[in-house]
Amino acid sequence: MPKKEPSICEEKYYNELFHSYYEPVTNYIYYKCGSLQQAEDIVQSVFVKLWKLCNTILFNKAKSYIYTACNNSFLNEVAHKKVILKHQKSIVNTTDNESPDFLIEVDEFRQKLTDAINKLSVKEREVFLLSRIDKKTYKEIAEITGLTVKAIERRMSKALLELREMLGKEIKL
Repeated sequence: MPKKEPSICEEKYYNELFHSYYEPVTNYIYYKCGSLQQAEDIVQSVFVKLWKLCNTILFNKAKSYIYTACNNSFLNEVAHKKVILKHQKSIVNTTDNESPDFLIEVDEFRQKLTDAINKLSVKEREVFLLSRIDKKTYKEIAEITGLTVKAIERRMSKALLELREMLGKEIKL
């Protein structure tokens, strides 16, 4: 007689999954976002969702579900933040004394810069944004990504060279 697969709806199996995967998945998301609080929030919400969907997910597929759902939740948060930032940038302060032509040039350059950053490889973009936007040191970035400081320096150098090449004379990095 074939052995019956454990059900996630049984508390002992759910707890087994939680204790086995909570910390490694939290670390995985933390390495992506750099915020332990955000990583914990994402992982906790996925485990709540797992409990609610316990009848629809097979025990032997739970690990894959947990990692995929956490990654997707993180990506959704990033996309949402991009929408918020885009909206904030689109609001032009009417008290500026800058000429409309200057404001248009600034917006055009900002768009060119955003496009150039998006063309960087994922590894270089991650290091560049952590350094320039999140103001992380190379040491902090190395801790987040699990790489050496030298590797971070190489990625940053390559990112800056590629941005300079794409944007030409328009910037001075």
